Amino acid sequence: MKLNLNIEPLESWIKKGSDPLLIAGPCSAETEEQLVATAHLLAKTGKVSALRAGIWKPRTRPGEFEGIGSIGLKWLQRAKAETGLPTAIEVANAKHVEEALEAGVDILWVGARSTVNPFTVQEIADALKGVDVPVMVKNPVNPDLSLWIGALERINNAGITKLAAIHRGFSSHEKSAFRNEPMWDLAISLKTHAPELPIINDPSHITGNRDLIGYVAQKALDLDMQGLMIESHIDPTVAWTDAKQQVTPAALVEIIEHLALRKPEVRNSEMKDKLAELRTQIDKIDDLVIQKMAERMKIVEQIGTYKKENNVTILQVNRWDEILRKGINYGSALKLSPEFTEKLLELIHAESIRKQTEIMNKPEADLEKLTHA
Repeated sequence: MKLNLNIEPLESWIKKGSDPLLIAGPCSAETEEQLVATAHLLAKTGKVSALRAGIWKPRTRPGEFEGIGSIGLKWLQRAKAETGLPTAIEVANAKHVEEALEAGVDILWVGARSTVNPFTVQEIADALKGVDVPVMVKNPVNPDLSLWIGALERINNAGITKLAAIHRGFSSHEKSAFRNEPMWDLAISLKTHAPELPIINDPSHITGNRDLIGYVAQKALDLDMQGLMIESHIDPTVAWTDAKQQVTPAALVEIIEHLALRKPEVRNSEMKDKLAELRTQIDKIDDLVIQKMAERMKIVEQIGTYKKENNVTILQVNRWDEILRKGINYGSALKLSPEFTEKLLELIHAESIRKQTEIMNKPEADLEKLTHA
């Protein structure tokens, strides 16, 4: 279902320093000298569209550095006056919004910890009513697309039309190379719901590791995201927060210059014809896959009926282990990754369980109809 958002194009409220669109700056404004010096180096690159900095920092535990506070807004004003870079900061309540607007901050964003709380988002939205300022909304900490969409809708309903989403990854109990799992499928789903909504990728928070920023940034651009937000510090080794995920302005330039920029549309008629031909082949296969899935689920219904009649449990662990092992081995032989095959089989298995559970709970009269259908 498409979202009914009233938004302006990204180009109407932020100018590209270069390709790709880049918002950069330190995780935290620590001192006036650190912020202004970093801003000058970023401005000199000619690649940065806006200067970001954390003024108020929501931390996981008390006692950690929670931002320099309102005094940092004056430092941002100086950095903007000396470099010409627009400024962007995170706001987490109505007071933050009021102070940021009074200080002339150009772009606001709602952080992941705020997006997860509709009360917080609504407070921010109420403070934005009647104001013409760009607002970006980070995905919630947990993988919940509805929360992300709801936050965007609340801000948009407040009259904010210069709106974008920030994809910064999601918390996961699984160990991986990333600080926050990208879960690209959720970002793609948001783009499907709101094709006109710009999505900015935040590889710094996804990776938590400066060495992986280029890899994630490239994938984001390949998925047609409209820009990047990357944390950059004059000397990341002494940064007060998130030192491992920040890069120097010089390193930032190197990352950006190694990115491949690809076109979102194919304009060459010969290429269009070739893509159309290949996509037709994919459509036919997809139709066949869906048809076979429907046939499979019909057999699942018969199994569910048999289990109900014979008082057998739905889950058969040994059978599931056998399906998983055989499927992964077969998929590997056909050049499919084990991760993909496992996820596919888990999805099919979950639907099979759902159908059998539904049958187990059907009244006998309904079951009789199903059996003879």
